[in-house]
Amino acid sequence: MKQLLFFITIALLVASCNTPKQEQTEVINIYDTIFQVTASVETTPVVSQLNDDAADDPSVWVNKANPADSRIIGTDKKRGICVYNLNGTERFFYSVGRVNNIDVRYNFNLNGSLIDIVGASNRTTNTITLMKVDPDSGSLTPIHARLLASEVDEVYGFCLYHDKAENKHYAFVNGKNGVLEQWELFATNANLIDGKIVRTMKVGSQTEGMVADDELGNLFVGEEEKGIWKFSAKASADSTRTLVQGSDTLNRNILYDMEGISLYYGSHGKGYLLASSQGNNSYAVFEREGNNAYQGSFSVVDGAVDGSEETDGLDVINLSLGPDFLQGFFIAQDGYNYDGDSLSTQNFKLVPWERIAMAFKPNLLIDTTYQIKK
Repeated sequence: MKQLLFFITIALLVASCNTPKQEQTEVINIYDTIFQVTASVETTPVVSQLNDDAADDPSVWVNKANPADSRIIGTDKKRGICVYNLNGTERFFYSVGRVNNIDVRYNFNLNGSLIDIVGASNRTTNTITLMKVDPDSGSLTPIHARLLASEVDEVYGFCLYHDKAENKHYAFVNGKNGVLEQWELFATNANLIDGKIVRTMKVGSQTEGMVADDELGNLFVGEEEKGIWKFSAKASADSTRTLVQGSDTLNRNILYDMEGISLYYGSHGKGYLLASSQGNNSYAVFEREGNNAYQGSFSVVDGAVDGSEETDGLDVINLSLGPDFLQGFFIAQDGYNYDGDSLSTQNFKLVPWERIAMAFKPNLLIDTTYQIKK
């Protein structure tokens, strides 16, 4: 009997040795890793003095009829608004003043005609600048009925919001003292856009980056040395706010200042909130839905074009925009733009979204079909 048990034990040991090993899932500690990606395109540098902090915030306008002919609309906070083709070449320039942050929204109801609009904070006049987008060329035309004069001490951050339930468009503008205004935008009889302040909030200290989620109704505000606050974007809401966990320096991948903020839209409320961690030249990624769980960080390093450092503004688009950006792209302002070994004036860097999505472990969502038409 003992001999039989001995031979059975040996057989089991041999069998276990011959059993194929299961595939091991790669486990990455997101707090110990900043994933690296490279840009494929850069825009024409802004016209400024070599060491000027001039380029600031980009936004993407999608040409619905011809996505490959979409435009990048960026601010030159020394001079005005630059409009670029997707290959990075400058197409138009508008000397409208020292605009800082900029945003795009679609389908504004101008007395029965649906138009796309661009809004920006203008520090020359401490106002909101509003422009209409030509649907064919992507050129811009002023459309504000008057200078929308802000009551904050110095306009700084800016974003637009389309409340789909109300079918109303709003603008948010903040100041360096942490005060935040919500403006309702509306058409005049002269087919221009006017506005009025409908809500005021206080964040605390200096703020800048902001983005509003048209579908989930959230407003994200970056307090530069605190983290990202989440408010309701509804004009009727109070000032209740929550801090996005992992957006402060308790997350060792975050180093202040917290700057540009944008949203990657996906189906069923999925997607991501992206933010610039300027102090360590990286970008933090959080879930768009729920409690906005931190997903990890990435940096844009030297490749076909140089990487990006000390980023102010950024944007991201999930839609397919032609052969060069079949799965959308991420765009960031570059505070130190190099041409080879030579420092140039600032510009914007474009990274195909799939490079970022595939660098993360596990991979991030790629959804080119969902059109929020924000």
